[in-house]
Amino acid sequence: MTSGVDSYQCDCTRTGFYGQNCTTPELLTWIKLSLKPTPDTVHYILTHFKAMWGIINSIPFLRDAIMKYVLTSRSHLIDSPPTYNVHYDYKSWEAYSNLSYYTRALPPVPDDCPTPLGMKGKKELPASQDVVEKVLLRRKFIPDPQGTNMMFAFFAQHFTHQFFKTDHKRGPAFTKGLGHGVDLNHVYGETLERQHKLRLFKDGKMKYQIIDGEMYPPTVGETQAAMIYPPHVPEHLRFAVGQELFGMVPGLMMYATIWLREHNRVCDVLRQEHPEWGDEQLFQTSRLILIGETIKIVIEDYVQHLSGYNFKLKFDPELLFRQQFQYQNRIASEFNTLYHWHPLLPDSFLIDGQEYSYQQFLYNNSVLLRHGLTRFVESFSSQIAGRVAGGRNVAPAVQKVAQASIDQSREMRYQSFNEYRKRFMLKPYRSFEELTGEKEMASELEALYGDIDAMELYPALLVEKPRPDAIFGETMVELGAPFSLKGLMGNPICSPEYWKPSTFGGEVGFRIVNTASLQSLICHNVKGCPLTAFSVQDAAPPKAVTINASTSHSGLDDLNPTVLIKERSTEL
Repeated sequence: MTSGVDSYQCDCTRTGFYGQNCTTPELLTWIKLSLKPTPDTVHYILTHFKAMWGIINSIPFLRDAIMKYVLTSRSHLIDSPPTYNVHYDYKSWEAYSNLSYYTRALPPVPDDCPTPLGMKGKKELPASQDVVEKVLLRRKFIPDPQGTNMMFAFFAQHFTHQFFKTDHKRGPAFTKGLGHGVDLNHVYGETLERQHKLRLFKDGKMKYQIIDGEMYPPTVGETQAAMIYPPHVPEHLRFAVGQELFGMVPGLMMYATIWLREHNRVCDVLRQEHPEWGDEQLFQTSRLILIGETIKIVIEDYVQHLSGYNFKLKFDPELLFRQQFQYQNRIASEFNTLYHWHPLLPDSFLIDGQEYSYQQFLYNNSVLLRHGLTRFVESFSSQIAGRVAGGRNVAPAVQKVAQASIDQSREMRYQSFNEYRKRFMLKPYRSFEELTGEKEMASELEALYGDIDAMELYPALLVEKPRPDAIFGETMVELGAPFSLKGLMGNPICSPEYWKPSTFGGEVGFRIVNTASLQSLICHNVKGCPLTAFSVQDAAPPKAVTINASTSHSGLDDLNPTVLIKERSTEL
């Protein structure tokens, strides 16, 4: 904090450091830091020695102990309760209580600093367009060496749109996602009014329509739930779901349709188990079950894939019950910014052997109906996504979006990339060449920014040298993982009062949560149970499945997903 006009004081309380700038470690801190392996060393250990990890994964108490460490070491890096926002670089009740703001991991750069990033760099930042064109824009598609596919890319987009909901009318520091976490408002709507427009008010279910024997979302005309569609989209293709943006691309509507089917399927299961329950209890309990399914899939499938770890991650809220842990969460603007993974997107979309350009794909739900969910899942499971780190892989079609990310970061006065590395216990880079791992791009960045300590957060995340055979660089993982795991495990359903069978309608509902996976979600809700994962699968296409002529309320054929998954265990 400031101390007079030309001085300041640093508060080192409970930091483990002392000195004028809280940079000198106390003895215990020095010992811990000396013994602690670097993030790259930890990553190497976790992504190698497969036989050793196979043994550890099979021993429950060892797996639990490591998973507990993963959760606590990451989540403790996130301030809870929240501390700053774009208008307050000091503790205030407004910064804590005003949910319409994104919170901040680091306070904004003060207005009166000599340079935009504080003390280092040029007096003016380079034009955001120049940054995008020189170091971010794709020259040639660079596939992800981890084999990340388009099922992952669209899952990331659809999942995060429930809590990354910037209120553009008020500015990039504000959010419309007031739940600040996994509440599935992209399925049920952000407001009660929107939720009611989407609900059937019978048996707990959401409204739907049957097209060619399968369940799809209702239309805007049927629900009066506002969606964002351009004027040329026909009324019968204006599907209405919880997130008003999901009509933008069929990949998002694919997941919206899957979750609609899953909600109504779970309602059928609960109604059979609890014939005494009314519509409201069936709806509310089904929503809790789907929240649990989502968190389990995100940790055990989505984060597992991203990490590349041979250690098998586990969703088990009981691991934290004896820990100091707060079951609340606020979404940080930096988390929103780092999640703009535009390099994932390909140059075009390949569905069932047909290629679609961005112009053909945007706001075109007819593509989803033409090919159907089964072909969509099969196609996106086999189309590889782009590598995020390493630079020069942002698709030209989303160039303006990447540029907007930089402009909005500047409007919120983010501190430099190196300051964020220090905030998350990483060593700051000493040069642009150390950041990128090569000379040519490093030279471009030096010409643009002048000083490595003036490098902006978002461009740096995309140009940072990737870890070997990985989709991300070190900083993306070390910043993103704490935000992600704190948000997931800080959900109310993970608390001791909620995490019990009765919350989910008894053992049947609890079992749905505890056995959830991406593959089971697809098998329960997509004809033929197509083989899927978040990485490109080399296995042969699934054999044809005998279809029962009778259909349930879900609009799907009466399949047995458990049997189908077991039959394909060797392929998976």
